[in-house]
Amino acid sequence: MNIQDLQTELTAIDQEIAQQENSGAQAMVKKLLNIIERLSGEIMSLEEKLQGLRNEINRLKGEQGKPDIKGNKKKDGDISSETERKEAEAKANEDADSGDGETSGCGGGNKKRHREAKLPKIKIDREQICPLDKEGLPGDLEFKGYEEVVVQNLIITTDNVKYLREIYYSPSKRKSYRGALPQEVRGQGEFGPGIRALIPILKSEGNMSEKRILGFFQNFGIVVSPTYISQQWTGGYELFHQEKNDLYRAGIEHGDYAQIDDTSARVNGVNQYCQIVCNPLFTAYFTTEAKDRQAVLSVLTNSTTPHYCYNQQAQALLHTFNLSDKAYATVEAQLPLDVVMDEDEFKAQLACLDTLGPRQSARLADACAIAYYHQQTDFPVIDTLLADDAPQFKLLTRRMGLCWIHDARFYNKLSPVVPAHQNALADFRGSYWAFYTDLLKYKREPIPEKKCLLAEQFDGLFSTITGYEALDDRISKTRDKKLELLQVLDLPQLPLHNNDAELGARVQARARDVSFQTRSDAGTKIKDTFMTINQTAKKLGVSFYDYIYDRVTQRFELPSLADLIVKKAQTVLT
Repeated sequence: MNIQDLQTELTAIDQEIAQQENSGAQAMVKKLLNIIERLSGEIMSLEEKLQGLRNEINRLKGEQGKPDIKGNKKKDGDISSETERKEAEAKANEDADSGDGETSGCGGGNKKRHREAKLPKIKIDREQICPLDKEGLPGDLEFKGYEEVVVQNLIITTDNVKYLREIYYSPSKRKSYRGALPQEVRGQGEFGPGIRALIPILKSEGNMSEKRILGFFQNFGIVVSPTYISQQWTGGYELFHQEKNDLYRAGIEHGDYAQIDDTSARVNGVNQYCQIVCNPLFTAYFTTEAKDRQAVLSVLTNSTTPHYCYNQQAQALLHTFNLSDKAYATVEAQLPLDVVMDEDEFKAQLACLDTLGPRQSARLADACAIAYYHQQTDFPVIDTLLADDAPQFKLLTRRMGLCWIHDARFYNKLSPVVPAHQNALADFRGSYWAFYTDLLKYKREPIPEKKCLLAEQFDGLFSTITGYEALDDRISKTRDKKLELLQVLDLPQLPLHNNDAELGARVQARARDVSFQTRSDAGTKIKDTFMTINQTAKKLGVSFYDYIYDRVTQRFELPSLADLIVKKAQTVLT
């Protein structure tokens, strides 16, 4: 019996249940339906494993297994919630609209989008008059002005300069004196600022490999070696690391919250992780060897030297980590209270606590590192962190917000075969996104009455019992995250999703597709730095190329991104 035949039989059974008046019999049948649901899921899982074993047997026999051909994308196999999110945003925008039939939201419906005019943004470099050919036209023509047509164009040409430096010789000093080169090329070898500013653009924005950058230059007659491009990329932009540090500090200090996510990275054959921290003011990238709490704390403090402090907050965290009473008593007896320790000092203290296991030691290190993070003043402390439900992001900040889109994906992963369960899932998802829409409306008009009402609606919605065990279990897990999911009620500017950080992660993913890995720490660091400057410049409306060119030429006429972040934050607040 295939799934379609099974669903037909279950539909008939469902109709018979509805006609039954015996509640006990109905409850028994519902239990049996949940058993069927679980068994069908196990069967599909076993079928996948069985096919994998068959493929492996064929491979060992020297034959080919079943080809891994990706099927056409099906709606049922898509666990993304982007369609529902866009529809909810469009509905919220529609309800908030003044009634002119348009909405600024994205997706959903036949609403028109508000398009910004392009012409005011276009720089006019030159004007050219297009005269009218009057041959064969009437003789009483009267001039009525010009019709403006703007055509955008780009000209790529070389600007190779032969500098003739005057040389004077002093017989009395027995010394030669030469005219100085311009500041922008002085001490920079044989390549000017245009080339040195273009390499980061091609690398970070164009996602071009060094080999493709070499080919680009050669196409325009620039005689350059691959060695120069590599050395310039890894060692020719040291000043930009400080730019990244400054903008990151400013973004954390002047932002109401921060978002975080991670994606994979590879450094010289070793798998690592790229951490993305962002808010509306900036996006920053950090590659770390691990993705545990210690690594995330290092990112949140911009890789400052780790320190530890066992204080009252650390004690509370140990209880949260469910440290055993025996281990807690050992820590209390031997670890000094309210003493800041560097990494070597803390490791020495851990060596004395030899009765603690590796997991207990790790929990103690996490607790003490978090406690120090909140008491230190060297780097701004993040008050609210928005992330997915990964454990390494939890307990680091005073407030923790969770992404509704990540939570919704768990409901999309449910694939019931029982028709009654399918209907229950569809009905609940409808209510889920209706509540999400209400939260969007609250963000527009955050009044206390709505706050209390939404909290009550959350309790009611996520106390629903549908009879579909997998769905009820998922609803219960969402209910347990109420505090994190409803942080928006206290901080309306907080997004309901973590898409900003995920979009930042895609930038790293595209770079990883082009350059499978970085080969050195210097290459990894400059990659993170320029991705940070590029993505932050976009948020601030700054030309990445103009900014890099300004710094490469050492003119420093453009304000720093850190200053622009402070200015933008003040504008938002006022």
